Amino acid sequence: MRLQVRLTVYFEDPFWVGVFERRQEGRLTAARVVFGAEPKDYTVYEHFLRGWRSLRFSPPVAAGEEGARAGNPKRAQREAARQLARSGSGTKAQQALALLHEESVRQRKENGKRRREEDRQRQYELRKERKKEKHRGH
Repeated sequence: MRLQVRLTVYFEDPFWVGVFERRQEGRLTAARVVFGAEPKDYTVYEHFLRGWRSLRFSPPVAAGEEGARAGNPKRAQREAARQLARSGSGTKAQQALALLHEESVRQRKENGKRRREEDRQRQYELRKERKKEKHRGH
C-alpha cells in the first residue's frame, strides 16, 4: 500500500488556499484549506503536521496515471503553462473537491427539508391542541 500526499498552495483572490491531495491504491481524495494571508513555509508545515487529522477529504475518485517527468526544463515549463491556460475540466483534485461540495450541499438540503417537515408537524399538533381546547369550551 503506497500513499502519496501533495500540497499545492495558490492565491485565489482574496485568500491563499492550500489543496491537499492524497493518492492511495489508484484513488485520489482532496481537501481544501483556506490560509487567509500568504502563509510562511513553517505555517504550512505546522498545519500539515497538526491539522492533518481534522482535514475533511472528498470522496475518492479514480486517479489518472502520472507520467514520467520530462528531462527538459523548457518542455516542463511549456507543459505547466499549457495546463494553467487550460480551463473548464479542472484537475482531479478540483473534481474531488467539487464532489465534496456537492455532497455537503445535498446534506444541507436534506437537513433543511427534515427540519421544515418537523416544524410543520409541530405546528399541526399545536393547531390540533388549540381546536381541542376550544371545543371543550375553555
